[in-house]
Amino acid sequence: MATEYVPRIGDWYRTATGEEFEIVAIDEDDQTIEIQYFDGTVEELDPESWLELDITPIDPPEDWSGSLDMEREDYGIDLESHSDPWHSPLDSLE
Repeated sequence: MATEYVPRIGDWYRTATGEEFEIVAIDEDDQTIEIQYFDGTVEELDPESWLELDITPIDPPEDWSGSLDMEREDYGIDLESHSDPWHSPLDSLE
């Protein structure tokens, strides 16, 4: 089924195979539409390919970690619980 949606930067879609992507750029001069899948993969489409897509509009995902290669310790917070009830944040200051 061909798409009836006009591409706009920031819009999110889901393909018939379940892949989610966002439109990240539209180049009027080159006549291309650049999309980025949730996993970070970028693809460039021409207008004809866009029209052939079988897609459904969706809300942006709440979990943005898909396109980021982050480990648990990269979240910027201390995820470990402290068993010492007397642990003070001031103890870590030098």
